[in-house]
Amino acid sequence: MPDKLLYKLARPMLFSLDAENAHNLTLPLLRRAAALGLTKLSAKPAPDPRTVMGITFPNPVGLAAGLDKDGAYIDGLASLGFGSIEIGTVTPRPQGGNPKPRIFRLPQAQGIINRMGFNNGGVDAFVANVQASRFYQEKQGVLGLNIGKNADTPIERAADDYLQCLRKVYPYASYVTVNISSPNTKNLRQLQGESELDALLSQLKEEQLRLADQHKRYVPVALKIAPDIDGDQVRNIAGALLRHKIDGVIATNTTLSRTAVQGMQHGEETGGLSGAPVFELSNTVIRLLKSELGDALPIIGVGGIMRGEDARAKIEAGAQLVQLYSGLIYAGPALVRDTAAALRR
Repeated sequence: MPDKLLYKLARPMLFSLDAENAHNLTLPLLRRAAALGLTKLSAKPAPDPRTVMGITFPNPVGLAAGLDKDGAYIDGLASLGFGSIEIGTVTPRPQGGNPKPRIFRLPQAQGIINRMGFNNGGVDAFVANVQASRFYQEKQGVLGLNIGKNADTPIERAADDYLQCLRKVYPYASYVTVNISSPNTKNLRQLQGESELDALLSQLKEEQLRLADQHKRYVPVALKIAPDIDGDQVRNIAGALLRHKIDGVIATNTTLSRTAVQGMQHGEETGGLSGAPVFELSNTVIRLLKSELGDALPIIGVGGIMRGEDARAKIEAGAQLVQLYSGLIYAGPALVRDTAAALRR
């Protein structure tokens, strides 16, 4: 296909750049291409609707959070044919994130290490970007808004940040994702602990129901968890999700494990590792979640989908939908179509 050929030609140039510079180059170009109608020239996934969390997704392949933290490129990304677009993670106040360099490619492993640290312009600018997008204005599809906490907010006050973000993004979201699993914000993963998670989910559920009454519209809330958890931790998380009637779970975020990249250039950089090395780790968590949750709660599978067959493995493990990120860097935008084709009923 022409888009595959174009990306094959462009990738060596992009990979010659610093990873964050390449990121900051390609997204504005994609936005411009979409505005000019150029992205309409490539084939898109055939309709394959799935109803999950009470939402009808046009197809089961979504964009994972992290690629567009500020919601500045929604229309360009939507033009690639995703069944849903998840943007963020956003925090209440603007923050610059961690020092550069903070993204590292590991081509030998088809992996990426990032330690971005929730760099974003704050929730007010985020909401303004959502409101300005044609995707939102014309209700073109499913929009997930991913929320987090500021780095300088003490972990014992984390719920305040999540609640503030939830109130701000609620009117504009198809669903809201609560990110407690990034390894790049100090102590954030403590919120996956049993008592901490119970306290957070209790407050979020109460606020979600209050907002549903205020806005006369129920917006589902999903929890995004880490791959670096064992069976007991999965059991505790699943129990909390069911107790507090959370609407879905996204499995998983990036890993701290370096087993798959030992000895490689950049393999010991700090941060979260994504791409092919996290594939089996996330699948294991999905299987464990499925065994605990059954059909009571939907699972969205993310982590290491580099080709269509990888997405099928996520579904077979127990996921209802999948999301892409690192695979797009290595395979290009055609991965959206290829993945949707592999999952087509």
